[in-house]
Amino acid sequence: MPAIDYTWQQYDYVKQSNGTALLGARGAPIGLEERDQRLFRQFGWGPARAVPRVAMHQRIEHYAATTPDAAAAAHRGRRLTYGELERHANRLAAHLIGDGVRPGDRVALVVRRGLPMVVGILAILKTGAAYVPQDAKMVRTPALRHILATARSTIVLTQSDAPVELPQGCTGIDIDEVMAETTDVPAPRVPADPHGACYVLFTSGTTGAPNGVAVTHANLANLLLTDPGDLGIRPGTTVGQILNIAFDMAAWEILGCLTHGGTLLIRGDDIAATAREAEVIIATPTILSRLDPEACERVRTVAVAGEPCPRALADRWARRCAFYNGCGPTETTIVNTMQRHHPGAERLTIGRPTPNNTVYILDEHGKPCPIGEVGEMWAGGDGVSAGYLANPELNAERYRPDPFLGGGRTMFRTRDLGRWTPDGELEHFGRTDDQVKIRGFRVELDAVSAVLESVPGCARAATVKLDDRSLAAFVQPATVDADLARKIVAEALPYYCVPAAIHLLEALPLTDRGKIDKARLLRLARLGREATA
Repeated sequence: MPAIDYTWQQYDYVKQSNGTALLGARGAPIGLEERDQRLFRQFGWGPARAVPRVAMHQRIEHYAATTPDAAAAAHRGRRLTYGELERHANRLAAHLIGDGVRPGDRVALVVRRGLPMVVGILAILKTGAAYVPQDAKMVRTPALRHILATARSTIVLTQSDAPVELPQGCTGIDIDEVMAETTDVPAPRVPADPHGACYVLFTSGTTGAPNGVAVTHANLANLLLTDPGDLGIRPGTTVGQILNIAFDMAAWEILGCLTHGGTLLIRGDDIAATAREAEVIIATPTILSRLDPEACERVRTVAVAGEPCPRALADRWARRCAFYNGCGPTETTIVNTMQRHHPGAERLTIGRPTPNNTVYILDEHGKPCPIGEVGEMWAGGDGVSAGYLANPELNAERYRPDPFLGGGRTMFRTRDLGRWTPDGELEHFGRTDDQVKIRGFRVELDAVSAVLESVPGCARAATVKLDDRSLAAFVQPATVDADLARKIVAEALPYYCVPAAIHLLEALPLTDRGKIDKARLLRLARLGREATA
């Protein structure tokens, strides 16, 4: 995409003799018809909502003070009350401050899923620092070194039963050992800053070195403390914690639960067992496709994001609970669009902008697309993060001044393709980097996968590019009729979109963040072709 030259700072409606025109501050027309000018703003602006100006840990401390005996978290038969969570976190925060942690610092949290993970998060936030989460089981030493160096984290919270190799100059503190202490200490007297960083999430790094994104307490409050992002969580609501802590949707589970006084059910090895006990489930579509909604009798709310959701999966869950389909990269704070889906709806979309957020569909020149045309989604509003750590080049590419909101606001290039429906919802058409050329034609891989997921019995599908002339597809489960799948694709899409091979798998492989592992599928496809050559 060429560099975008924004010469305006905001747009205004200007009445002209030939009708209303949407112009830039310097009088540059953006070329939309009058109807589209009106809908561009009507559809693209989420509702304005008041948001509490609090830090996340202040909300958790409130429940520790008012309902200290209520269950904050449970894991493998162990239970932690809000009062106990507060006492352990105060003690650990005192250790951190004693080791030099100050507001604005970044403290790494390299742990396994469990109660110490929750204590570590709260303790770090109490010091005014941001937590930098990584799964001790998943993270590799070279990646961890890069993350610690980029975040400038010299203090690392760990667990004695999950040791990690730390570079020279880093100090490790085992959370469980501090939890075993019995001395009570007062909460640290550190002013809470709602505009300070709450966590630093590192992108998966599948296309290069992971990039750190700092997300503030205010960014999170805008999603977690407003409807629909709060998911109806209230004191006593049980919320499943099933995702990798290094994935931003895990913050939706953990902080979304604890800031509302809910009970976090931290899974062990069996995701389904936790899902059966939870009232709220947050997951990727691929993880959700492995769960049986009929077995989850207690669930009342499900939210998915992170990758495109099959319509059949959404319908299946929406028949028994409130089902939300969302979209949004880490850089816009977990999700910035959501839709409450109903089985009888005309289409499954990613909904509308969440409160105080905006979405713009722009063409390759950075100009608004007419309503109904596919373009690239740019995100603005209160969910947009400040940028990447120590990467000014990438910041300049992905973050730009927001000419629609003005006032020094920033918008983010999501690299997601979408368009507005006539009733103002966003249809998602995959990512710009999922567009490939096959026999000279542009093909959207997610579009092929979506057709495959309409095949009877198909729960999940993925498509990869083998070479400039052919695609390969994978479907789940292995009982899907491959011949029927190929026929349905051929009837729905042009000939060059029909996969050369359709591989049947009982379950598609996952990345450590619960998404389909397309890199592994490409390797399997190439091995399959070599085996049949």
